[in-house]
Amino acid sequence: MRLLIASLTLAMTASLAHADATCDAKVAERKLSGAAKTSFLKRCNREAAKAACVTTAADKKLAGAAKNSFMKKCEKDAAAPAASAASSK
Repeated sequence: MRLLIASLTLAMTASLAHADATCDAKVAERKLSGAAKTSFLKRCNREAAKAACVTTAADKKLAGAAKNSFMKKCEKDAAAPAASAASSK
């Protein structure tokens, strides 16, 4: 069980790092700065995290209440590192 949790955490971290790079590329492409850049990055990273959670839930073949519970926890866990990274910048 611990191995499964560790591997899921590692997978989410890797996907979030990829999402950061993708979101940063989109910011550069759109030439955003200031509040617009901050807002866009926050939304982009949140959507990327949600997509990673959906993929993980599908891989685990979750449905119904189990999927809802997993999604809620997954999105919360994904938001925590993003929030701490934003506050450190």
